Amino acid sequence: MTSLRVEREAEVGQSLVPVMNMSQKCWTRRDALRIAALSPLVASQALAAETLTFKDIWLEGDEISLKAKANIGLDVEMQGYMAPPIKPEVQFFVLTKIPTAICPFCDSTASWPEDIVLVLMSRPIRAIDYDRLIRVQGTLEIGTDVDVATGFVSRVRLRNSTYRKV
Repeated sequence: MTSLRVEREAEVGQSLVPVMNMSQKCWTRRDALRIAALSPLVASQALAAETLTFKDIWLEGDEISLKAKANIGLDVEMQGYMAPPIKPEVQFFVLTKIPTAICPFCDSTASWPEDIVLVLMSRPIRAIDYDRLIRVQGTLEIGTDVDVATGFVSRVRLRNSTYRKV
């Protein structure tokens, strides 16, 4: 009779809380503590960002891959090197596949590698050594864009990013 009542109330929308009978398990405080202890692990796995490599983004020439296009607007994680920025404290930097010792902004004979990603930070950071491997996480954007403040042209960006040393 109880299960029929719960089904009927769900159909009609009269009750948001199902009526329990004595054969159903009652939750104890210990059960609640177990669930609370495990919930951060479950949540972090559910929110884990897709890991992309430079090969996953760039195809032959300057074409963008389908895998990269499928992750537009999603949080992704990439590994690479922070190219030397213009000044020691920055709110953006260029992520490269290999260490780049010379800042192309600063040296007119230097040029950027073709497979780069512009990383826009959520807050200013201090630059690190160009040969230190880092892991960056941010929201993937694809398409040619010109930064109004710097004039920097980018095709692939990670917005609202964070990074950590590897």
